Amino acid sequence: MKKFLLVDDHMVVRSGIKILLSDIYNPSEIHEAMNGETAIAKLKESKYDLIMLDIQMPNTDTLGLMEYIHITYPDAKVLMFSMSAENIYAKRFMKAGAYGFISKESPLEEITRAINAILNGKKYISESLAEKLAEDSFSGKSANPFNELSPREFEIVTLLLEGKTVTDISHALNIQTSTVGTHKARLFEKLGVANILELKEMATTYNL
Repeated sequence: MKKFLLVDDHMVVRSGIKILLSDIYNPSEIHEAMNGETAIAKLKESKYDLIMLDIQMPNTDTLGLMEYIHITYPDAKVLMFSMSAENIYAKRFMKAGAYGFISKESPLEEITRAINAILNGKKYISESLAEKLAEDSFSGKSANPFNELSPREFEIVTLLLEGKTVTDISHALNIQTSTVGTHKARLFEKLGVANILELKEMATTYNL
């Protein structure tokens, strides 16, 4: 019997995936968590065949959670399942230990294919991302300056690119505005940009 853990702050999403998994894998045992804290508690209690993890959840450093799972439970298979842009997040989360990344907008057939692949010990990325990674390797974009950022700096960059203010980010990540300001100044220095406009231009250059 397969055992799954769904980590998502939206009950509707968890319910839909639960129905899908129950139909495909019968019998199966499906546990749910609404944030990083409850996910860690579940992981301490049980071992799962597959963990489906959302990226954007309140009061949760998802990249940190992924790294924690990979270090603490090295055999755990994690599928990132999110509305967040695949080309921005997939590579970083898979580097942190995830087995795959799939959009919540993907058809059921592709979601099923991703789950089956990972249950069989294989990695999974969409065809569109595979093509992009191939293009990047041929165009010499491996020296991407965004890859030099720390996980927290990268998280703040993505929120800045979404148009969020320092105050918005401090609320979203549950940290002080002064801390966000420090991270922002440091990442601007690392990237060699002076303002948000230059940051956006650099992000476009590297297809972020």
